[in-house]
Amino acid sequence: MVVCGDDALGQRLAEEIREVYGQQVTLVVPTSGDRRGQPLSVRTRASTFFGRFTAAVGRAAGNTADDDEPADHSAGPLIEASELTDEVLLEAGIAQAEALALVNDDDELNIRAALTARRLNPHLRLVIRLFNRKLGQHLAELLDQASALASPDLDTAHATTTVLSDADTAAPALAATAIAATSKVVEVDGLLLRAAERAPTRSGQRADGGLCTLALLSPPDDAPGRRGGGAVECELLPDDEAVAAAAGRGTVVLETVEYNGPEAAPRRVRGVPIGQLFSRRLRWTVAGLFVCALALAVATWLTQEYSPLHATYVTVLDMFAMGDPAEDEPRSRRVLQLLSGFAGLLLLPVLLAAALEAFGTFRTASSLRRPPRRLSGHVVLLGLGKIGTRVLARLFELGIPVVCVEEDPEARGVDLARRLRVPVVLGDVTQEGVLEAAKIKRARTLLALTSIDSTNIEAALYARSVKSDVKVSLRLYDDEFATVVNRTLRSAHPNSQTLSRSCTHLAAPAFASAMMGRQNLGSLSVERQVLLFAAVNVAGHPLLEGCTVGECFRPGRWRVIGLDAADPAERRPDLAAPQQDAEERPPGLVWNLHPGYVLRSTDRVVVAATRRGLAELVGRRRVVGVS
Repeated sequence: MVVCGDDALGQRLAEEIREVYGQQVTLVVPTSGDRRGQPLSVRTRASTFFGRFTAAVGRAAGNTADDDEPADHSAGPLIEASELTDEVLLEAGIAQAEALALVNDDDELNIRAALTARRLNPHLRLVIRLFNRKLGQHLAELLDQASALASPDLDTAHATTTVLSDADTAAPALAATAIAATSKVVEVDGLLLRAAERAPTRSGQRADGGLCTLALLSPPDDAPGRRGGGAVECELLPDDEAVAAAAGRGTVVLETVEYNGPEAAPRRVRGVPIGQLFSRRLRWTVAGLFVCALALAVATWLTQEYSPLHATYVTVLDMFAMGDPAEDEPRSRRVLQLLSGFAGLLLLPVLLAAALEAFGTFRTASSLRRPPRRLSGHVVLLGLGKIGTRVLARLFELGIPVVCVEEDPEARGVDLARRLRVPVVLGDVTQEGVLEAAKIKRARTLLALTSIDSTNIEAALYARSVKSDVKVSLRLYDDEFATVVNRTLRSAHPNSQTLSRSCTHLAAPAFASAMMGRQNLGSLSVERQVLLFAAVNVAGHPLLEGCTVGECFRPGRWRVIGLDAADPAERRPDLAAPQQDAEERPPGLVWNLHPGYVLRSTDRVVVAATRRGLAELVGRRRVVGVS
């Protein structure tokens, strides 16, 4: 396996492939000179990781030196190069590699390297990190066609191209914090699923509700399950007998995530209301002039022998200086004409001000919307970059009211907020008054998703000082740092819900599973372990095809939890992608399958598996007890 990228995602992906799936990994990173522009903390963490990674690979090579089939170590574990040229990729062993992950933060660099790698090895499995979905779809089709044309006589079924985005992978988990105050979610076929903890029951029977039982939690210290005080870890994917026998232990069940808070205001198709189009001062001024004109018309009607309609007409002509001078008219008529002319002089600048204000209001309405005055129970989304844009789209699909805060008016997600008519506050969140403008005092959740850790932490602390019970979810770069911040904030505010997550921690398992040849839908963490959810085609799979759902179940390793009921020709290629048109899509997944259902070759199933269980399922490890 070859991984190209020196950021946190590339580092964690290389570690995931080597430690979880037991594969040899070659990591290609930029030279030290090219990393000088990065922050000092990022460079320090990268240098520490590179040294630890090289030492770990060296130890692994020493441990397998006496094996019957030693690994091929022709390519070094770490290669530094300024560009991903043909020579660099060949030095990394791309000709003999089985999979290549291009996880640089530059889309153009990843595309160029992908085209080069496909030319050098048509049978290579490619995993590319791209933010642009449409471009990624077209690129995947192009590379698959190139692989088929390069070797028409050979089987290129495994030479697939998978385009993923760390933003799309982490967005469902971050969006779920606004609903259930947890990031333990996975998105499948437009449905959010979460791992919900259930309290232990006296008899140990399976907890009511939920799609299936994912894990048995570790028993408390005083529980009878503790033998001699020894540690008992949680059990992933237990069978019904283990759940029934586990008295006094909590369970983790899989259930759907539903939002029950206030709904977002519906989008208005018509124009901007008068109250927002013109200011209150301008409206009062126009009303005063109207009363003045009405009084002049009444006075003309009473003093002259005019009908009410004609008196109004004459008054309007005098106000706009369109009438003849009343030289031969009575004195009262001349006085009223002068007053009408004076009122007309006052009316002209008011009309000009109204036109300018309406023009400015229309420009503001067409660009960004302000938070409504009576808004409450909403989510304050800080940052509209890559991650924030995807989270905003997911929250809007769920009907959750959102107010965005962004410092850069040209940020990536500002255009999306403008199209969705989502309120946006432009300003630096570290300055006073910015969060107040976003109605943080009446907000339900704060999602701090900027790319600067200090900004996210400062925003969270300030939000807690304004409203102590607001839910806070932080995006932090380093996973270890996120854990420390999470514990500290929870200790300082024990009665408030605080979550801190690293996007690379949420996205790395999906990229690793794609390199192993299976479509990863997401991951859920249970205590110190992780469960992966993948879509698997049953055709040609000896562990699934022709077996019942009960026979496919391997306790502690994998379990079939869902079946794609759509026709193979109409299936969605990516179950993890957001829904575009829910009304026209084919039937969704079927949950709670009967244990006696026999899996056919045309079926596609959703599997919950441990990391090592998924590695066994894709054929990378020897499956014990399975012929």
